[in-house]
Amino acid sequence: MHSQSFDATILICTYNRAALLAETLDSLSACRVSRVRWNVLVVDNNSSDHTRQVVTSRIASYPVALQYLFEPRQGKSHALNTGLNATDAPIIVFTDDDVRVTPGWVDASCRALLEDPAVDYTGGPVHPIWERPCPRWLDRRRSDLWGTLAILDYGPERFIFEERRRVPLGANMAVRRQLIDRVGGFDPKLGRTGNSLLGQEQAEFFCRSRAVGARGSYEPDMALHHHVPASRLTKDYFRRWWFWKGVSKQRLETRHPVTELGVDLRTVPTIAGVPRFMVGGAVRDAAAWVGACVTMNPIARTRHEMMLCYFCGYVKGVHGREADGGASPAPRDAYFTVNTDINGL
Repeated sequence: MHSQSFDATILICTYNRAALLAETLDSLSACRVSRVRWNVLVVDNNSSDHTRQVVTSRIASYPVALQYLFEPRQGKSHALNTGLNATDAPIIVFTDDDVRVTPGWVDASCRALLEDPAVDYTGGPVHPIWERPCPRWLDRRRSDLWGTLAILDYGPERFIFEERRRVPLGANMAVRRQLIDRVGGFDPKLGRTGNSLLGQEQAEFFCRSRAVGARGSYEPDMALHHHVPASRLTKDYFRRWWFWKGVSKQRLETRHPVTELGVDLRTVPTIAGVPRFMVGGAVRDAAAWVGACVTMNPIARTRHEMMLCYFCGYVKGVHGREADGGASPAPRDAYFTVNTDINGL
């Protein structure tokens, strides 16, 4: 089923979070939308809990059209692409299955896209809902580790993402359908599968969007709140997350070797296949970690430890790629083809 009569589709991909998904859908149902015809599409990525019932039990009384799809291929990118193929709405608003939105969120997500044809996507703040208090070793004033918990706040002013070399979080972004049609969807080889921590599908999408000159707007009013479970507020989770981010980033840079700063990684000096500047950075992080241990600074110690985990993951990615004979760019149809057959979903 395609949603040709809608201006925007809210796309939620979910996996075994029925209780939190119910909370997300209920907060969406309270949105006050003044100028956008919208619907909600939930893609169940092979959940084994009562996700289907959470969605279908709300369909009859929901204030806008609510659709349920089942995607049996495990992996968030598969679910995202299934959702994209199930809607023709000119704006796709992406969020997660564990958020609470504000009443004005839908309007704020779409406003710039409706008013300014030069804006191709929007993104906004993601504030935490702490399941337990934030640990003392995590700096709440500094944002360089917030991605671990899917938290984002770039401040109160609007700006163009490309001008500050920033990107939105996948839990809170809206994208023109025209841009998706132009560059493709999300690559399953880089996306998260089940409970794995491998994932750079969104970053890779924005590499392709930047290559065609797309521009995005940070919208401070487009704010929502995101659950931070206690299980993620541990050093072990942070270490694993940053290690797998390093693995994922290396795979991403194999596809897109020119960085946001314009550095072509194919031409930089390397040590054992790793860019030399990264090795130097790891040495400095190691020294700073030792210093933080000596001064008993838990915040600095955590920050440098995570950068070292990231470096180790990157090295793992380099040598894993070499063992496989090198990675090659994914073909265009690896992302998805618009309006492909979704019978049986």
